[in-house]
Amino acid sequence: MTIENISRNKSFGGWHKQYSHRSSSLNCDMRFAIYLPPQTLAGEKVPVLYWLSGLTCSDENFMQKAGAQRIAAELGIAIVAPDTSPRGDDVADDPDSYDLGKGAGFYVNATQAPWQQHYRMYDYVVSELPALIEELFPVTGQRAIAGHSMGGHGALTIAMHNPDRYSSVSAFSPICNPMTSPWGVKALTSYLGGRDQWLQYDASELMKTATEFVPALVDQGKDDQFFEAELKPDTLSAAAKTSGYPLQLQLHEGYDHSYYFIASFIEQHLRFHAGYLKTNGDTA
Repeated sequence: MTIENISRNKSFGGWHKQYSHRSSSLNCDMRFAIYLPPQTLAGEKVPVLYWLSGLTCSDENFMQKAGAQRIAAELGIAIVAPDTSPRGDDVADDPDSYDLGKGAGFYVNATQAPWQQHYRMYDYVVSELPALIEELFPVTGQRAIAGHSMGGHGALTIAMHNPDRYSSVSAFSPICNPMTSPWGVKALTSYLGGRDQWLQYDASELMKTATEFVPALVDQGKDDQFFEAELKPDTLSAAAKTSGYPLQLQLHEGYDHSYYFIASFIEQHLRFHAGYLKTNGDTA
């Protein structure tokens, strides 16, 4: 695989780097960021946390705003942040909407025109990107996954579909029940068509019937402006009770949907993942 290094910055003894590469899943050039902790400079291979960002974001938001590098350096965890959608002049878009098209891939495999040619973010995150990371960087086959908002939806659904690939999953302010939220209905209708295809990408519906479990941590601010209409954490809590899913759902007074919230609790999330990454062994 051929990749191009775009930038590099020393951080807490490790390196934050950006790369571009040609994606076969998405049929376009893609960019991702990776933080390699200082342990890798000493020849160690480390596990990876994949971070999925939310609407309108790119690979840069989390890496620049969350303050995760200090704890990742201490724990010896690499962080990989892909972009949130395919990009390029020939990639379909809805220029009048922030919640559909570029910056809004929703981590699904689109089946409807004009989206199906490029919008296969599920395959990119689950298969293509990890294969590239594990071939070219000093990492093990141990993986955890996390995300925010649209990315929290992606992290939860991807983990539940692939319990053999991820040791743990966490999310900040995830879209918990996209089949009933305006963001979700718009995206799922456009990318997938009829409602019979939506359930596979709805975290609450998947959690309700789950029989294989990936330990999950979810944090939600109670002053989040999207709490009621878009995020619906109560549906996820009810689903976990139905199936006995190992979900820790924590609500926080005063916190909103911003990266100030994420930065306040990211250390807890990284330590949560570190415990499972250290004990679950190598996964394929």
